[in-house]
Order: sequence, then structure tokens, then C-alpha cells
Amino acid sequence: MPWRIAPSERKAGVLPDPYRVWLSEVMLQQTTVATVKEYFLRFTARWPTVADLAAAEDADVMGEWAGLGYYARARNLLKCARAVVSDRGGQFPADYDALLKLPGIGPYTAAAVSSIAFDLPHTVLDGNVERVMARLHNIHTPLPDAKPELMQEAEALTPEVRPGDYAQAVMDLGATICTPRSPACGICPWRDPCVSRQQGTASDLPRKLPKKAKPVRHGVVFLGQREDGAWLLETRPEKGLLGGMLGWPGSEWRDISDPLQDTAPPCEAEWRMLDAQVRHTFTHFHLVLQVRTAWLPADATPDRGSFREPETFRPSDLPTVMRKAFDLTRQTP
Repeated sequence: MPWRIAPSERKAGVLPDPYRVWLSEVMLQQTTVATVKEYFLRFTARWPTVADLAAAEDADVMGEWAGLGYYARARNLLKCARAVVSDRGGQFPADYDALLKLPGIGPYTAAAVSSIAFDLPHTVLDGNVERVMARLHNIHTPLPDAKPELMQEAEALTPEVRPGDYAQAVMDLGATICTPRSPACGICPWRDPCVSRQQGTASDLPRKLPKKAKPVRHGVVFLGQREDGAWLLETRPEKGLLGGMLGWPGSEWRDISDPLQDTAPPCEAEWRMLDAQVRHTFTHFHLVLQVRTAWLPADATPDRGSFREPETFRPSDLPTVMRKAFDLTRQTP
């Protein structure tokens, strides 16, 4: 993984870059390693230090983040980078409590940076580690109620020596061997002491409380293109889902199936509703968007949003749900 150094390098005196450790941990929240690698390499090529990131334009960072989801992470990423530069001289603190005071850093990220970047004995408890602990100790309390118990067991195993290597090793154990389905118990280094393997319950753990059905929300977006090719776009409010991201003017997302009833388009035009709809799933709800398109005259004066010239518009800068709407306009005659 491009954000790691090998144990042999650490033994030779090579230290991890706290900036790269922090950036990778923020990106990896709710996102797979395979997806994050490409984003991480792009980010570190464009902004190789925390000072470079702190000096970046918000729109540029949000554009590079597009597609990773959970966009509040990108806003907090900038806030944290700027706090590190303005308040700490561009250096991440080698202290768990000090890390917790930085924007967007919670207990998990503080523990990960503390242990991996600074080799401090703080316990990292992500989903992989939770699974390993639940199976190792045969804990049947369902998540999330089991978290305190799992943390207690994980803390008991965290060593004083090389805690950073240990933290990465136990996360990798969960990601590659003690996997959610069909764990490879035969090659696991903790095979012998694993209680759930002995009792044949490994595949049932960790238990989880039943998920509630996600509600469905509805909305509409207006994709208007001017005669010269410019697109009508807006920057979403800082707070809320997709905050600070580029998007199409549209309605609020509501628990009703006809959001057009009281939603006015951003300007007068012959708006045409596409037959297809955008369907997208967020953490807590499903979203269905109607898509309306129109050709706008050269003198169009919208009451929301602004025009972006075609040479400065990159569909890749859009968050996934907005990109889906754009793609529909390309697919629909």
C-alpha cells in the first residue's frame, strides 16, 4: 500500500510520514483499499505535504475527492490540514489527545495515526479488528453493542513494542485471512488460540443487530446547457450531504414521490423530463432523482447557480449521484 513503510524499513530507521498515514486513514473510512489507492496517489502527487493541501483551493480538493463519497471527510480534511499548518507549524502532534483536538479526527483516526505514524501503543479498532477479536474470543454480543467489549480485548493484545506494525498486522489479518465470509482458518497465525474456530462459530461472528429498512427519498435536478456549451452548475451548501460539492440545481430530497410539484426550475426554458431516473444509495436512505434537461439561450439569467464553460467543466469533479444524472443525459437521445 503506497501509504505504508515495511517493518524492515522501520527497523532501519525509516519513519512513516504522518501526513500520508492521516490522509490514507481518512480516505479509508467506509471505502475499500482498492478504491482508495488511486485517489491517494493523485492527492499526494498534487499535494505532497500537509502544507500543500492546506494551501489548496476548496473546489480543487472537492473535485479530486469526487467519487470517494462521504464528502464531509473532504471538508474536514481541509480544515484539519489548515489547522496543522496554522496552529502546529505544519507538524502533526505525536500525541493521541492532541490529535483528537484537530478537525475531523475521532478516536479511531487518532489511534491509527498515533500507532502507525508515531509507534505509540494506542489500540486501533476498525471493522477488521472487530471481526478478529469477536472470533478470537468467541464474542456473541451483536455490534454495535459489542464495541466496548471488543475494544477491551483489543487493548489487552496491543503491545508496547512495535505497536504500529502490530496495528497494521491485525488489520491485515482481518482483511486477508479472517475475512467476513469463508475465513481461512487453516493458515491463520492465531488458529490455535481462536475460541470460535474451536467451537465452530467463526463464520457466524461478529453478530450484528438487524438493519432497519432504509427510507426512499425523492428529488429533481435540472441539467441546463447554454448554446455555447456552458453548463449551469451550483456549489452545494457547506452543511449537509455533498456539502461544498459541485452539483446541478434541484429540489430538496424529500420522502414524497412528486418533488416537482413546488420546485421551480433555475430559469425559464423548455425543460424536458427524461424517462430514466437516477437511483443512488447513501448510508441512511435511497435516493431517486428525476432529471430534467433544457437548452438555454445565450442571454439566460438563472436565479440560482452559474455557468461553467465547457473547457473548465470536468464531469469527474461531480459527486457520484450528480455524475449519474450527467451520464443519463449522454445516454438519452
